[in-house]
Amino acid sequence: MSSSVQLFRDQKYHELKGQCIQQRRLFEDPEFPASDESLFYQSAPPRKVEWKRPKDLCEDPHLFVNGISSHDLHQGTLGNCWFVAACSCLALRKTLWQQVIPDFNEQEWDPKNPEKYAGIFRFRFWCFGEWTEVVVDDLLPTMDGRLIYCHSNVKNEFWSALLEKAYAKLAGSYESLDGGSAADAIVDFTGAVAESIDLVQGKYGEIISEQMKLFEDLLKVHKRGGLISCSITASSGSTNEMETEMGLVIGHAYSVTAIRKLRLGERLMLSFKAEKLFMIRLRNPWGKREWNGAWSDNSEEWKKVSSSECKSLGLTLENDGEFWMTFEDWCKNFTDVDICRIVNTSYFSIHKTWEKKMMHGAWTKNSEPLLNRSGGCFDNKETFLQNPQYIFDVKKTEDKVLVSLQQEDRRKYKKEGKGDSIPIVATSLYINTRTVFLKRILKQGRYILIPTTYHPGIITKFILRLFTDVPSKLRELKADKPKMTCWSLLCGYPRRVTQIKIHSAEGLQKQDRSGGADPYVLIKCENQNMRSPVQHDTTSAIFDTQVIFYRKNIDSPIIVQVWNSNVLCDQFLGQAVLAASPSDPREQQTLQLRGRGSREAAEVPGHITVKVFSSDDLVEL
Repeated sequence: MSSSVQLFRDQKYHELKGQCIQQRRLFEDPEFPASDESLFYQSAPPRKVEWKRPKDLCEDPHLFVNGISSHDLHQGTLGNCWFVAACSCLALRKTLWQQVIPDFNEQEWDPKNPEKYAGIFRFRFWCFGEWTEVVVDDLLPTMDGRLIYCHSNVKNEFWSALLEKAYAKLAGSYESLDGGSAADAIVDFTGAVAESIDLVQGKYGEIISEQMKLFEDLLKVHKRGGLISCSITASSGSTNEMETEMGLVIGHAYSVTAIRKLRLGERLMLSFKAEKLFMIRLRNPWGKREWNGAWSDNSEEWKKVSSSECKSLGLTLENDGEFWMTFEDWCKNFTDVDICRIVNTSYFSIHKTWEKKMMHGAWTKNSEPLLNRSGGCFDNKETFLQNPQYIFDVKKTEDKVLVSLQQEDRRKYKKEGKGDSIPIVATSLYINTRTVFLKRILKQGRYILIPTTYHPGIITKFILRLFTDVPSKLRELKADKPKMTCWSLLCGYPRRVTQIKIHSAEGLQKQDRSGGADPYVLIKCENQNMRSPVQHDTTSAIFDTQVIFYRKNIDSPIIVQVWNSNVLCDQFLGQAVLAASPSDPREQQTLQLRGRGSREAAEVPGHITVKVFSSDDLVEL
C-alpha cells in the first residue's frame, strides 16, 4: 500500500484478511457492527433488518458481473439518490473506479479457492485532501431476503452494496447518507474540483449564447474524464420526488452519462432546420421513470435517425432509467448542475496541465484579536480581516485561476444534530454547501485569498486548492508584522508601514504616431521595487495597483515613476515623490508628474492619482 493512503480507524486490510483465513472464519467488523447503531441514529427502519452475507442471498456471488456499468445500480429505500448518481458517474470511468476499488481482482470471489474468501473488502475515498482506505465486512442489511439499500440489477453482483456500506461507515451510519450532494460524493471518489451552477439564475434556458458556452464547457469536461450530475430544485407548489409532466423527478439527482453533437443528414436537416443537434444523456438512479418529451426513448424524433446513428449513441428503448434529451430542453427543465473537473496536473499530457497548490487551514476562535481566525463575512468590518489569509502571485500577463474551498465533511456529526454544512463564500455569495468554487481570469500581480464563513466565531477545518498555469507560490500569511530576528538587530527593524494605491495616470505625453503610449508604474521604496502590468495604447491608464512597504528608514521617500514600455529601451515619463508620513492626507489625491530629482523638479505632462496610508503602528492595516 502507498504510504500516502491513510487507514480509517487504523484497520489494515491484508493483516485482518490473513488472520481470518488462518483462523478459518469470516470477518466481522467491530468498528461498524451489524447492528442498529450502524443503520440509524434517529429513524429506525419500518421492520426488523437482518444482516446477511452475499452467499446467503444467492448461489454465486461476485463483486462484478460482466464488468462495471452505470446501469448496475438501483437506489433502494434510503434517500441517497445523490450517492447512487455519483456511483453511476464513477462507473463510466475505469481509471477512477479502480482508485476507489483497489486490486478488485484480488477482492473478487474465487469459486476455485473458496478458502481464500474472508468476507472482507476495502475501498478508498478522497477525504479532506487525503486518500483514506475503509475496510468493511460483507454483512449487508436485508428484509425478506433482499437488499434494502443500494443494489445491482443483477442479483449476484455486490460492488455497489459494499461500496455504499464503506461510505456509510465513513459517515457514521446508513441514515447519515439520507440527503446529500452528488458533487460531494464524486469529490470523495475522485478528488475532483466541484463547481455548482444555477441554471435558472444564469438564464441558460433563455440566452442561447450562454447555453452554447455551457454546452462546450460540459463537453470538454466530459471528454477529459470529468463527472457531471444535475437535479431539479423544488419550487413553491412542488415537493421532492414529485414527478413533472415531462416525467422528471423533482429533488432527485441524475447522472450525466453522455454529451454529444448529433450530426443530421439532409433529410433530418429539413425536419429540424439545423445541421446538428446538441444532445445530453441522463440516468435516473431508480433505474426507471424517464423523460417523456422530445427525443425520449419512443419518441417520433428517433424514428427519423438511422439505426447506425442510434447504435453509435447507445440508444436503448427500455425503461432502464437512461434517456436522451436536447441540451436546450435540459437547460429549461433542470435547475442545477454539479460539474466535477478532474484537473490535469500531469506534465506528460497532450491537454492543458495545471500547477496545483493545496493548503490545510482552519477557522479558529480566540478572544485576542491578533490570534482570532474566525472573523465572519465582510459585514463584520471589525473582525473580517481576522480570517485566515493566503497570498499568491500571478506571474503571466493574464492567467486563468481555479479556486476550490472545501470545509470539513460534517455528515459524521449528524448524530449530534450538527450535520449541516456551514455557509462559506467563493466571491460575495455565501452558501451552505461543503465546497465553493471560483473561476477567474486574473491579471499579473499579487493576490490575497480570504476564506470566510458567514458568521464570526465558527470553528471548523477547511482545505484550499489553487490551480494556475504557472507556479503561484501560494502561502499563508501568518504574521501581522515582520518578525524580529537577530538579523533585524544588524540591519534594522521596520518602523513604519505604508500602503500605496495607484489608481490611474492621465494626460501622459504621447509616445507613438497613433497618439498613444504603453505606460506602467514603478514604485520604489528603499531597496524594494514593485512594477504594475503595462496598459497598452493609452495616455490615460487605469492601474488599480497597490503595494505595502514596511519601512526601516522613514526619512527615505517613496517614489512612484511612470514609464513607457518599448521593445529596446523603456522611456521615463515622470514621477511623484512621496514622504508618506502618518500625518499626510489619507484621501485619494491627484499629483503632478515631475522630472527626476527632488519633489520640486520641473513639471512634465501628466498627473497620477494615488491614495497613501502610513502608520507607525505596524499592525494598524
